[in-house]
Amino acid sequence: MSGFDDDEEEYRGEVTLTPLDGEGRPSAEPIGARCHVAGHFSPLTGDYRWSGRLSPSPEVTAAYESGVRAVLVRTPDGHEGTGTLAEANLWGGHPINGSGTPPYPVPRIDLSDLLD
Repeated sequence: MSGFDDDEEEYRGEVTLTPLDGEGRPSAEPIGARCHVAGHFSPLTGDYRWSGRLSPSPEVTAAYESGVRAVLVRTPDGHEGTGTLAEANLWGGHPINGSGTPPYPVPRIDLSDLLD
């Protein structure tokens, strides 16, 4: 199913990153990037966890070096989730992770269907 783990959903493609301030409000102009993220529901914490990497981008690195950590990640289809940037890896891309709504579609489950 994905390149990360068999029980995970994933997204690979273009995204827009909007830097967020400490209150979760946009704090700078959006930045275009390519990413590969995947996630899964965590039964231990009761939330959805997702993580992955951004392709090398001078704009993302400049934002990170200026102190940006929280970003709103939005796909061209309009799916969005809030993530946290980490320091660039050896190849120049930035790891990113988040919890809660991911920036890609996930299957919806109606619990009443499981109880019948």
